[in-house]
Amino acid sequence: MADTGSVVCLPDTEALFKLDPYIKPHDQELKRRYKCLQDRLKRIEDEEGGLDEFTTGYKYYGLHQTTEGGIVCREWAPSAEAVYLRGDFNEWRSKEHAFQSIGYGKWEITLPPNADGSCPIAHKTIIKLQIQTKSGELVERLSPWSTYAVQCQETMLFQSVWWNPPEDQQYKAKHPKPKPAQGLMIYEAHIGIASWKGEVSSYDNFTDNVLPRIKKQGYNAVQLMAVMEHAYYASFGYQVTSFYAASSRYGNPEALKRLIDESHRLGVVVFLDVVHSHAAKNVLDGLNQSDGSNSCFFHDGSRGDHLLWDSRLFNYTSTEVLRFLLSNLRWWVEEYGFDGFRFDGVTSMLYHHHGIGTGFSGGYHEYFGLSTDTDALTYLTLANDMLHTFYPDIITIAEDVSGMPALCRPVREGGNGFDYRLAMAIPDRWIKMLKEQKDEDWSMWDIVWTLINRRHGEKAVAYAESHDQALVGDKTLAFWLMDKEMYTNMSLLTPPSTIIDRGIALHKMIRLISHALGGEAWLNFIGNEFGHPEWLDFPRPGNDDSYHYARRQWNVVDDDNLRYKYLNNFDRAMNELQHKKQWLNSPQAYVSCTHEDDKLIVFERAHLVFVFNFHVTSSYTGYRIGTNTPGKYKIVLDSDDAEFGGQSRLDHNTDFLTSPTAWHNREHSLQVYIPSRVVLVLAVEDEV
Repeated sequence: MADTGSVVCLPDTEALFKLDPYIKPHDQELKRRYKCLQDRLKRIEDEEGGLDEFTTGYKYYGLHQTTEGGIVCREWAPSAEAVYLRGDFNEWRSKEHAFQSIGYGKWEITLPPNADGSCPIAHKTIIKLQIQTKSGELVERLSPWSTYAVQCQETMLFQSVWWNPPEDQQYKAKHPKPKPAQGLMIYEAHIGIASWKGEVSSYDNFTDNVLPRIKKQGYNAVQLMAVMEHAYYASFGYQVTSFYAASSRYGNPEALKRLIDESHRLGVVVFLDVVHSHAAKNVLDGLNQSDGSNSCFFHDGSRGDHLLWDSRLFNYTSTEVLRFLLSNLRWWVEEYGFDGFRFDGVTSMLYHHHGIGTGFSGGYHEYFGLSTDTDALTYLTLANDMLHTFYPDIITIAEDVSGMPALCRPVREGGNGFDYRLAMAIPDRWIKMLKEQKDEDWSMWDIVWTLINRRHGEKAVAYAESHDQALVGDKTLAFWLMDKEMYTNMSLLTPPSTIIDRGIALHKMIRLISHALGGEAWLNFIGNEFGHPEWLDFPRPGNDDSYHYARRQWNVVDDDNLRYKYLNNFDRAMNELQHKKQWLNSPQAYVSCTHEDDKLIVFERAHLVFVFNFHVTSSYTGYRIGTNTPGKYKIVLDSDDAEFGGQSRLDHNTDFLTSPTAWHNREHSLQVYIPSRVVLVLAVEDEV
C-alpha cells in the first residue's frame, strides 16, 4: 500500500448512503472533511519525507545512542531561547551541555562516547532539559519523548530516566502475534489494582497471575488501562504526563514487554487505552509549557483548556503535534507489541463543546454542523488510516457517546476508520433501571431497544458495565443488586437470601442479554466477571490514601464456600458458548418476542434461540416460542444450572421438537419450560 495511506481522490460515499440514506444530504461535508485529510497527507508527503518517516518521530527526537557509542538528543521547543541537557552524568551543572538550534524550533546536542568507547550517559541516569525562556528564566522540564520516568520520593515529582539496558537485559519477544478474533471478548484491566493486596501491583504479577485467569475465562483480548505514565495515580491514567513512558509504578519497560509477549503466547491480543484527547496540566513533570510558553503542544487561550477535566487540549493543526501523537501510536506498537488501541475521550475531541452540557438527540445537524472540530476529526481519521495502512490487523475502538455517523466506517468511504465504538448507552440504561425501577416495572421492549438501537454496519462493543460503573460514587451491577448483603450472605454456609438469589439471577441475565444482543464485541472490567464485592477507589486524601478499594479480591472467587464462583462460572460458560457459536460475528439477532406482561424476551442469533424470563415470580410450562430453524433442540446454556448458583429446574436431557405452527412471525415453533429469572439458550441437536 502506498506510503501516503489508503485514501484515494474522492471517497466512495455511495457505500455509506446505501447503509444510511440519512447521511446523503451531508455528502459535501463528508467530502470537505475528506479533502482536509488529503491535504494533510499531501503536506506530509511533500514536506516531511512521507507518512512512514513522519510517524516514526521517536527515532529522531529524544535521547538516542549513536552507532559510535555517543549520544544525540533532539527536541522541539519553538519558544525556547536556549536549551541545555543536565543530569547525573554532568553532576547537574547548569548550561554545560547546550543544544544547538537547527531551525523550525528544533534543537540538537551530540555527546561523544567516553574514552573507553562507552556511552557518556549510563543506563538509568536521571536527566532533565533546562529551558531558557524568552524572559531569560531557566526552568527544568522533562523531555516529551522520554521513554521512562520514575517518581522522586523527596519531591514526589516524576523524573526522566535514560532507559538503555545492555543487550542481555533487554526482553526479546518469543511468540508471534495472534490474529485478532472476529468475535472480540475484551477483558478491561488496570495493572495497579490487579492484586488482592493493598498495594500498587506489578506487570509481573499481572503476567503470572492474572493473564491465566483471563485465558481460562475465555477472553481473547485484554485492554490495559493507565499504562501511559501519569503523575497522579488516582486519575485512573487519564491525566497523562509522559506519553512515551510505560508507567514505572508497575515495573520497568522490559516487564511490560514480557506481559504482552506472554499474552500473545496465550493467544490473547493486547489493546492500549490511549489518551490523545487531552494531557495533564503538570508543568514540572508533564507536557504542559514544555518550552516555557503556554502553547507549544497545545492551543493557547481558552481553546487549550478543558474546563471539566482541568487539563490541556492538543493543537491538532500543528505539524509537530501530529508527528508527536501519530508517532506515539506507532511507538506502542513497534516497541511493545500492542495489537490495538481504545481511544479515550473521542466525544470530547469531536466537538468544540467537548460534549459538556450536551445531550445528543441523534439529529444529523449535531454531527455535520459547526460544532464539529474538523482539526481533531482529521487527526483521528489520519491516525486510523495510518495504523491500518502499516498494521492491517490493528484494532481501534472509539469511546464515543455521541453516535457520530461513519465514525466506524472505512476511510475510503468517507468514514473515520475506527473498527468499533463502545455501546455506552447500554450500561447507563441498566444502572438507571436498577436505581429507579422495580423489577416488575421493567419494560422488555425498552431493554431490547437499548441493545439494538445502534448504527448497524458500524460495529459496537457491548458491555453491561466497565470501569466507569465500578468507580466510587457509583456502584457495580452486583452492588446495585445485592449491596451490603454481599458482606454477609454470599457464603454457602449461611441460609439462602432472597436478595442474593435475585442478584445472582439478574446479574447473569443482564450480562448475557447484553453480550448476545448488544453488539459485535463484548467487554468486561476486571473482577466484574464474578461480581466483585466493592467499588474502585484509588488512594487519595479523601480516603486517607487507602489502597483498600484499589485492589481485586481474587480470594472471594477462589473460595469454594462463596457464591462468587457461580457468577465466574457463568461468565466463562457464556464466553465459551460465544467462542463456539460466534454470535458476535453473526448478523444482528431477530427478536421475535417482547412480552410485557409475561416479562419474556426471545431472539435468535447464530442459530441459537435465547429465551429470557425476567418475571419476578412466574415460571411458564409449555411456553410457545418461534424459530425459523426446524429440528430437535437441546439446552446449551441454562442460568438456572447448579454450577451457576441456580435451582436446577431444567432437565438438560429434554428434547425440544419444533412443530410447523408459525409463531411470532417465525415459520416454526417449539414449547419450553422457562422458570422465573432464568435465561435458556437452545441449539439444534446437530449443532450442539
